[in-house]
Amino acid sequence: MKPKIFLTRPIPEKALAMMEAECEVDIWHTSEILPPTAERLPGLDGLVTYSHEPVTAEMIASAPNLKVISNVGVGYNHIDAEAARAQGVAVGNTPGVLSETTADTTFAQLLAAARHLVPASIFVQEKRWTCYDPNIFHGFDVHHATLGIIGMGRIGYEVAKRALGFDMRVLYYKRTRREDWEAALGIEYASFDRLLEESDFITLHVPMTEETHHLIGKEEFQKMKPTAILVNIARGPVVDPAALYEALKNGEIARAALDVTDPEPIPMDDPLLTLDNALIFPHLGSSTLQTRTRMATMAAENLLAGLKGEPLPYSVFG
Repeated sequence: MKPKIFLTRPIPEKALAMMEAECEVDIWHTSEILPPTAERLPGLDGLVTYSHEPVTAEMIASAPNLKVISNVGVGYNHIDAEAARAQGVAVGNTPGVLSETTADTTFAQLLAAARHLVPASIFVQEKRWTCYDPNIFHGFDVHHATLGIIGMGRIGYEVAKRALGFDMRVLYYKRTRREDWEAALGIEYASFDRLLEESDFITLHVPMTEETHHLIGKEEFQKMKPTAILVNIARGPVVDPAALYEALKNGEIARAALDVTDPEPIPMDDPLLTLDNALIFPHLGSSTLQTRTRMATMAAENLLAGLKGEPLPYSVFG
């Protein structure tokens, strides 16, 4: 009999065909509500997570046949990987494939916030543009501004490369300084506080850990320029949403663009949704056809290897 696997979301056809050729596949065919993963786990050999549904230690313990959890994405903090390891379950992710695409999204959202692109488009769609008015939707220049990158990994590196095309001055903060990247790109290391104080734009690219939970909160907003624009494309809880709301409402910073929220999806009664200077997107970081297909293909490779008891090509355990 073919091994039984469950996909928490539909995936691109190329990767799905790889799985269907060797597995009995069950797919949750809607994104309206979270799939009932826990109900399906006891009889599964493999699980493919394509969102951020929690996979807890209790859930893993309920699946005695489970051999592999394959995550379509880089971040896997929603999976109790150590519990999986203790039970002999392999865990894989898709590193390295989405850095450039996510950097593109970072810059797209930065530009949208800087130049009022979303409200300006809505203004026209609502048929309110009746004459040319040079005094509406004034934005901020991106070129020659200072960009502060918090979390200088692969995505941060790609964001810095794009910033150089806009003649931006780039500061970065990282626990481990990268002097080789400084020399290669002409970027500058800065302390956390100095970056907050000097940057016109701040982008976040840190993983979600206990240390980074609410990394940006009330005290950090008070150190930023009143004209600063914050872009969070990391994880929602990296920013304290209540502090962000107050900072935007009170003019402590100018604008924010959020690709991720806390919680996610953002509740429809969240006060951030009442603010004109907050742009909120539905987690689009790596959302291109090419990148998502490659991610799903890597996840399929991990899944099939794990089902055969082979080392995963992209294991989170190294």
